[in-house]
Amino acid sequence: MAAPLSLRIGAECPVTRARLCRLRLPHQALHTPVFMPVGTQGTLKGIAVPQLEALGCHICLGNTYHLGMRPGPDLIAKANGLHGFMNWRRALLTDSGGFQMVSLVELAEVTEEGVRFCSPYDGEEILLSPEKSIEIQNALGSDIMMQLDDVVSSTVTGPRVEEAMYRSIRWLDRCIAANKNPEKQNLFAIIQGGLDAELRTKCLKEMIKRDIPGFAIGGLSGGEEKDHFWRMVMLSTEYLPRDKPRYLMGVGYATDLVVCVALGCDMFDCVFPTRTARFGSALVPWGSLQLKHRQYAKDFKPIDEECTCPTCKRYTRAYLHALFKSDTAALHHITIHNIAYQLNLMSSIRESIQQRRFPEFIQQFMKRMYGSADKYPRWAVDALSAVNVKLE
Repeated sequence: MAAPLSLRIGAECPVTRARLCRLRLPHQALHTPVFMPVGTQGTLKGIAVPQLEALGCHICLGNTYHLGMRPGPDLIAKANGLHGFMNWRRALLTDSGGFQMVSLVELAEVTEEGVRFCSPYDGEEILLSPEKSIEIQNALGSDIMMQLDDVVSSTVTGPRVEEAMYRSIRWLDRCIAANKNPEKQNLFAIIQGGLDAELRTKCLKEMIKRDIPGFAIGGLSGGEEKDHFWRMVMLSTEYLPRDKPRYLMGVGYATDLVVCVALGCDMFDCVFPTRTARFGSALVPWGSLQLKHRQYAKDFKPIDEECTCPTCKRYTRAYLHALFKSDTAALHHITIHNIAYQLNLMSSIRESIQQRRFPEFIQQFMKRMYGSADKYPRWAVDALSAVNVKLE
């Protein structure tokens, strides 16, 4: 049976592993590399669906664990799935709920059967099995569903990492068998193996034997050393099929996005741009502005004079600084800007790949972000060097 997904490579960087692709999904065709904002409970905090559409976002995330808890899959199914429930006509990706094994570890117990949680809402014990995760995601009706994987923190070492890797392979097969809508919904595998190259390679070789629509690189971005991080990403893209999308989970810092596109990744997600906005931090090409700080009290420039988002067109740093002290609307305005920043960054990356100047884009991005070469992060220098980009 043909998957309800197609990936067409439109351009490839002749120097790095970066590629520009057209990804067709049931609700939306879009171009990669793409950043996907995270809407945990059917909404992005601080921004409405029409505003997200107006910014040019074509795919966002929902969280199976939280949506499965509240309001629950039965109610969402009655609204014609998550698309109808949140009135979002574009593509959706739902995670499996597995990440909560790490983020809610004090509430979880992992066995071969699945993950037992105590609900943070009412304390009730719940079993999230591979079958239950897919059942919920089928009810949500997302374009892309993620397998339930056995997630361990990226800083964990020892036998638990190997156990989780092999269990994730077994759970993938159970997820494939449980999918009631393979003609409508795409199931992605999640590569595990921690920071152990041998384990990750075993997982890659085993999972790519399955004829599934796409693959995610999991088990990273959890506090590990960046030097280990990029090497595991590069190892993964070496093995992953050329004709399938490659989704690097939990990555959203601008430098990480640029480097990991160069390493061959297509899709990214992270709560970072919306979460940091709620602390008054606005993303800019040279880092971030902490708008709650007093230095912006009389600054009548927009957040970024080159940005065309609604916030930068209308409001000054001084106004946002004053608003932050007294009104949650400030967080809304900064969230809009931060999402626009992420989407515009990815658009610029895609354009540079199309025009065969991505290595030049990297040089310009790094100079603007860090000012001088002696401030470049060592890990980024090494990672880019591994794909033939020598930073100047």
